[in-house]
Amino acid sequence: MAFRGSSNETYYMVTFLSGIEYWKGVYAGMQAAADDLGVKTVYTGAPQYDINQEVTTMQQVIAKKPAGILVTSINARAMTPVIDQAIAAGIPVISFDSDAPSSKRYAYLGTSNYEAGQKAAEYLGKTLNGQGQVVVVTTPGELNLDQRTQGFKTEMAAKYPNVTVVAVENGNSNQIQTAQVTSTLLQKYPHLSGIFATEADEGTGAATAVKEANMTGSVKIVSFDTDKATLDAVKSGLITATIAQGTWNMGFWGLMDAFAIHHDLLHPVASWQTAGVDPVPPSVDTGVTVITKSNVGAYLQ
Repeated sequence: MAFRGSSNETYYMVTFLSGIEYWKGVYAGMQAAADDLGVKTVYTGAPQYDINQEVTTMQQVIAKKPAGILVTSINARAMTPVIDQAIAAGIPVISFDSDAPSSKRYAYLGTSNYEAGQKAAEYLGKTLNGQGQVVVVTTPGELNLDQRTQGFKTEMAAKYPNVTVVAVENGNSNQIQTAQVTSTLLQKYPHLSGIFATEADEGTGAATAVKEANMTGSVKIVSFDTDKATLDAVKSGLITATIAQGTWNMGFWGLMDAFAIHHDLLHPVASWQTAGVDPVPPSVDTGVTVITKSNVGAYLQ
């Protein structure tokens, strides 16, 4: 069989904030593909939200000369040179979740983040009956989160002009900092009716602040992702809805792409390398689903 590797063939996944629950879904997909292919995988990453840490981790992985690397970029500009370094060393690199689009990576698998932001705006605007003040809590500079924010703002302005985005604040992907930021926003905007949090820790942080202000239910929160804390908050009503990404697909098909390139199984044209033809789809939207109280049970199971 062509799609069968060696037991000493190893592929790495490189992340940032490596201890968070979110990456588990991606790595589960990668492991499932590895089981099918008969290869090994290693999960690693920067433990902190630190650009230099992730660049260093990536350099350390490159030095091990793996068969391929799946990487999510904390910062597209900072990660581009080290991704290109891996490509120059003959290591296939597949980007997932947060892209570095100017790099020489072969493919990006992840959410169409702009469209995901649009979906969040559509849901929140409808929930608010097209009226009110809302804020966005995000982490500026992370490409996928920036795209969600832009999609949200554009869609809200187009479809719900009477819903005003009064602020975009930095939660720094941190629950405690987001709770503090949200508390300040609730005081500054006493008629605030909605919050869009572009990632999970910011969603649960916002929910904490809203609960402490005794405003649960009156301030609707749309968050992101499917970590247990977020799902529990949706079930209890602290978070109105969350946007679920296709994380398992990112890991599964990301490894399939890296494996196929490593084994030179794909030949869209003769000498595709020198012809500059990508052997795999350069961008794959793995989709999103809106999770509410009505369907959260399926994800908790």
